[in-house]
Amino acid sequence: MKAKGKVKLQWTSGLAYAVGLLTTDGNLSPDGRHISFTSKDLELARKLQSGLGIAEHIGKKGNGANKLLKKYYVVQFSDKLFYQFLLQLGLMPNKTKKMRQLAIPDKYFFHFLRGHFDGDGSTYSYYDKRWPDSYMVYTTFCSASQPHILWLKHVIEQKLGITGHITKSQGNSCYQLKYAKTESLLLVAKLYKTKTVLYLTRKYLKIQRAFAILGKRI
Repeated sequence: MKAKGKVKLQWTSGLAYAVGLLTTDGNLSPDGRHISFTSKDLELARKLQSGLGIAEHIGKKGNGANKLLKKYYVVQFSDKLFYQFLLQLGLMPNKTKKMRQLAIPDKYFFHFLRGHFDGDGSTYSYYDKRWPDSYMVYTTFCSASQPHILWLKHVIEQKLGITGHITKSQGNSCYQLKYAKTESLLLVAKLYKTKTVLYLTRKYLKIQRAFAILGKRI
């Protein structure tokens, strides 16, 4: 009898979003079958479940400094077929600094990118004191792997014609891909093109508030 996995291996917007989350906050065990996802956001753990179509138990755990303070939500499950699927995409155990480009279908790239953003991305905004009424907005993606962040930059530039720029602070292991105000508007409009897709509510509302100040609706 052919083995059957828990996750349906057919591309959908939900699966692509979940792959984005696993790219940033997931872990593939060296045993070849166990996959785990860890986040401070309970909503993200639930969105991962929804995207993968699974109903695994959501556990809690502490961090390295305080095991008793359980502030992280964890989804862990065994699925050898899905594990192999993720390997074929380009994910791997101990992926943090080794990850490169991923084999994401063009049709689902921005659903994947929205998951990536909800996992390790951010937005920030402020008034620049040097110029009156100058309100700045930035959208950022983060990765400890330079080849991976370069790949993200390349694909986004190909698809939207925006370039962004990559920074890395001294002592920080994360490469940041940043898009300023005009490019951010183009990017987030694509990420949230339809409101029926999966996304982290607090990040979406933060983006909405930032662009509302500029008179823009997302």
